[in-house]
Amino acid sequence: MTGEHGAGSQRPAAVMAIKYWKLAVLLAALSMVGPFSIDTFFPSFHAIAADFSLSKWAVQQTLTVYMLPLAIMSLVQGPLSDAVGRRPVILAGLSVYTLASVGCALAPNFTTLLIFRAMQGISAGVGVIVGRAVIRDLFEGPQAQRLLSLVTMLFAFAPAVAPIIGGWLHVTLGWHGVFGFMALFGAVLGISTYATLPETHPKEKRPHLEVAGLARTAWSVVQHREFLVLAVAMGANFAALMSFIGSAPAVVEDHWHLSETQFAYLFIPVIGGLICSAILSGRMAGRFTYAQQSHLGFILAMIGSGLMTLAHALFSAPPILVQQILITVIAFGAQLASPTLSLRMLDLFPLARGSAASVQSCVSIAISALVFGLISPLLSGSMLTLAAGSFAAASIAFGLWHLAQRNRRELQLRANPPL
Repeated sequence: MTGEHGAGSQRPAAVMAIKYWKLAVLLAALSMVGPFSIDTFFPSFHAIAADFSLSKWAVQQTLTVYMLPLAIMSLVQGPLSDAVGRRPVILAGLSVYTLASVGCALAPNFTTLLIFRAMQGISAGVGVIVGRAVIRDLFEGPQAQRLLSLVTMLFAFAPAVAPIIGGWLHVTLGWHGVFGFMALFGAVLGISTYATLPETHPKEKRPHLEVAGLARTAWSVVQHREFLVLAVAMGANFAALMSFIGSAPAVVEDHWHLSETQFAYLFIPVIGGLICSAILSGRMAGRFTYAQQSHLGFILAMIGSGLMTLAHALFSAPPILVQQILITVIAFGAQLASPTLSLRMLDLFPLARGSAASVQSCVSIAISALVFGLISPLLSGSMLTLAAGSFAAASIAFGLWHLAQRNRRELQLRANPPL
């Protein structure tokens, strides 16, 4: 590691080519593509349903057809970036995303909209997946954790800003304008990436582009017991928050009785929890172990969702402010565990970080797709059922975390038996 800004011989070639803050802002913007693709058009749900004569469940599938390709492609993008470099994979993904967004904006029927939503899903995850590998290419230990936390803090604005932008675009231009905004966002990001992002993965470190070899590498990641348990734990912890985000139209308009321009009432608590947690995570880097920080995050998510369930069980309509505070706690806990878990999983595969990042994202996205496409529609009938589902997810995550910790201690004892 070389000082504050990097590790190894890659620093002169890559870090010196782009300043630390500029890199953080660019990677954060790239990671915003996913949230913008989901949250921006939440205010348009009812209008899309009305235009195409759809049921609530049917329009919810615009999320499912987006999330499933997103999960599948996350297995491809990371290994592909290991083989051909980070930069070309990101640029190709942004190009496909921009074209798909144009297709969504011009869709004449619901089938066409679903097809182009799937194309968005194929490409939208490239920034966050490859971006993690970029961070790990350049930084190690606490420095990687600090940059990942900084990127997360900047990225956290997306879930709050996206529905606000989407709400005003919808009332001004209709739902077609919302997808037009996504196309513009993708195009601007593509130009910015082409102009500023250096290649961080040198040719001498790249494996040959062999599909069978990449598949074997990804499969070896999947078979790693600690990795898989941690990945599911991380996904389940975020599912405690995603149960509310996936039901945002029901929460904001049906249960809180707010308008389509007031989605910020839900997403500002989310962003508040994510940003505060990212700030704390950066300060904890190097002072607390990965295990200590992750453990605290799981505990807080479980406490927040448990209190939310209790509040709705005792009162038919707890004050919105109380619910917002508890959602903030859940978001805080989910995010606090995220950077340390991500780095721990990536460090299990130092020679295949792109593949590890891909599998990690695939598991998280698959869990989110299950929440958005199936669980949220089933639970969104009341805030009590949503809260109970959130608590169940946080409890499962906490249990899996303890299982991973116990297995790790057992392996350490076997490797270093007491005298």
